Amino acid sequence: MRFTTLAAFAAATLLAASPAIAQDDRADWPASMTIGTASQGGTYFIYGTGLGGLITQELGINASGEVTGGPVQNSTLIETGDHIMGLVTMGPAYEAWTGVSELAPGVEHKSLRALFPMYQTPFQVVTLASSGIESVADFDGKRVSVGPAGGTAATYWPRYFEILGVSPEISYSGANDAVSQVKDGLIDAFAFAAGVPIAAFAQIAAENDVKIFGFTEEQRGLILTEMPEMAAFDAPGGLYEGFPDESPTVAMWNFAIASDTMPESLAYEITKLVMENTERMVQIHSAAAETTLENIDKNTFMPFHPGAVRYYDEVGIEIPDELRG
Repeated sequence: MRFTTLAAFAAATLLAASPAIAQDDRADWPASMTIGTASQGGTYFIYGTGLGGLITQELGINASGEVTGGPVQNSTLIETGDHIMGLVTMGPAYEAWTGVSELAPGVEHKSLRALFPMYQTPFQVVTLASSGIESVADFDGKRVSVGPAGGTAATYWPRYFEILGVSPEISYSGANDAVSQVKDGLIDAFAFAAGVPIAAFAQIAAENDVKIFGFTEEQRGLILTEMPEMAAFDAPGGLYEGFPDESPTVAMWNFAIASDTMPESLAYEITKLVMENTERMVQIHSAAAETTLENIDKNTFMPFHPGAVRYYDEVGIEIPDELRG
């Protein structure tokens, strides 16, 4: 599979604002649209609601982010036609695509179409320093929230626990609720996955003496051996108050996706808007620094929406035939 950038970075010349969209090009656009995100306090919610505001401002369509259970649910909401657009990590999206989603087993989600890459989602844990928990190896018998049911964290943390041979008492809750439960001593740790910095982690770190960690090198090696869809990731130092050093963990790529029913001209304009406004996207969330043309190739299985393909063709990105939706 080969992606080339023959003129990709000549795309810098396209950074001027899009011209007015002809009315006949938007005749089939919906009056409003919902973007499936995840729980409040996580990166998806910030990224998705900010993206909705950008779409509303620049394209004149009422777009908004909606709190959901995360990528697993977002994939199914698009497949069922409840949402026209959503944010997903590529592991849960692949399971939905192949019909092994936990939410809709046996249903191949073949209406999903990729629009653009977002960022990597690393997996991290926060716990009070007083908990005595030093690493995931200390989770046996501990009360651990893994985020909302149906989210990336809730899907993959239990798999990591199995690989590493630990058996915590698992619960499910949104990011803001989970950090409140950590502070109140209702749970021992919150194991999550989101673009960094995670807002809920930053808040608890600023107010409490906490430990934030991913995996040891040995633990990470075991996970990468068992789960090749994951990638090694070193969370940068300085993301959270009191944590100046890098922290090893694993990560998964995120993409914004749409239904194959999204009008081609709308998919084109959304993709163009995001790809040509990196600075504005980074103002929404710093993780959007990875929302760039160089990362188009991080999608290896889901067809791109024809509207997105049209934009990538214009800027010289060659999309393989098998991914031209």
